[in-house]
Amino acid sequence: MADEELLAKQIPHSEEAEQAVLGSMLIDSRCVGDVVGVLKAGDFYSKINNAIFETVYSMFNFSHPIDPVTVLEQMRVGGHWQDELPAYVRDLMLITPTSANVIEYAWIVKDKALLRDISDAGGEISSMAISGTGGAMNILEAAEKRIYGLRQGRNRAGLEPISKVLIGVYEQIAIASKSGSGIPGLATGLVDLDRATMGLNNSDLIIIASRPGVGKTSIALNIALHAAKTSGKTAAVFSLEMSREQLALRLLSSESYIDGKRLQTGRVKQDEWRRLADAAASISAADLLINDDPSLTVADMNAQCRRLNNLGLVVIDYLQLIQSASGTRGYQTENRVQAVSEISRTMKIMAKELNVPVICAAQLSRANEIRKDKRPLLSDLRESGAIEQDADVVLGLYRDDYYNRESETPNIAECLVLKNRRGETGMIELQFLPEYTTFSSLERRHEE
Repeated sequence: MADEELLAKQIPHSEEAEQAVLGSMLIDSRCVGDVVGVLKAGDFYSKINNAIFETVYSMFNFSHPIDPVTVLEQMRVGGHWQDELPAYVRDLMLITPTSANVIEYAWIVKDKALLRDISDAGGEISSMAISGTGGAMNILEAAEKRIYGLRQGRNRAGLEPISKVLIGVYEQIAIASKSGSGIPGLATGLVDLDRATMGLNNSDLIIIASRPGVGKTSIALNIALHAAKTSGKTAAVFSLEMSREQLALRLLSSESYIDGKRLQTGRVKQDEWRRLADAAASISAADLLINDDPSLTVADMNAQCRRLNNLGLVVIDYLQLIQSASGTRGYQTENRVQAVSEISRTMKIMAKELNVPVICAAQLSRANEIRKDKRPLLSDLRESGAIEQDADVVLGLYRDDYYNRESETPNIAECLVLKNRRGETGMIELQFLPEYTTFSSLERRHEE
């Protein structure tokens, strides 16, 4: 009975599958390319199998010929030599039924490796829960991150060979080339902005900053809807200021080109109902999700986004309303610089972890109000040190008619690219349609 219990607790692995994978690659080197797309050295439980696979993988990267003789020589050079190695390699080839089923063998190895990772994660979570260190919510967050990492196949981000990184970059270039859009990221619907920022790129944190009422919520919402409609991916919007009904009303107004005030009061003309129905159908077809809980932390948003299988974009409105991990908002805490720094950093980590662009609206301080030129600067961001450091792109919105009722450029907005890790900074002019709470490129005026 004791032996049976011991066997039941054995660490998950399949020696036979590991040997069959290695034997297949030694019998037929054409298998190697398929196998390296499924497995990594760490998936092998046996140390000797791990070392053999690592050697074959390295030889494959450098296009070296792969056969039993060359692999043994490379293991000798690499310091993996053991006296019994030649006999073991010979046995691998003898016990392998056929190389034709190598992918099936590889997935067995992968499955066992995942089971070991799940077991390790369960042990860590159990230890944290028993010790109680950090509190229940922090332990829950750590547990969710660990399980999410396993689901994404990247639970441990370690050092990675540049050769492997280049393969991914090459694929990105090829995809961008085939798309014909001229930009590698998601399109915003604002052509000039896309040209400047290369679109919304994965793992980027994009800050849209302005004074209240200039239009940061409107442009963020416009971008989210356009991305959801054109990319086929999910856009998640977290609104800490406005209700989901208010956001839906804005979207209906911008999509139907019916005055938002008239929609609120129900003064819709007879001939506008069809446009309203078409706009509602178009918006409903987009995979756009909204959460208007005002008490969310970045960890809460991250946890919800992890459960989405086809996530393409996250939009947060707005930074100064986000609660810090300690439960205080950025502008309420005594040490608000520290609170905003924490929020800013966790948003950037979320963008990298989810591997999607994260757009966050932010409030400008009143510093620009006392300047003659009221265009926003990076230093106008509240507690700008951390935000400026963490953000990949910072966009500042300015409208002259916001400050000057007699402006010569009414309803023309300047989108100032204040920081851009992917290109140059500068100014982009946009058309602002206040009655529809929407922005468009100048060449796409509503009259056209």
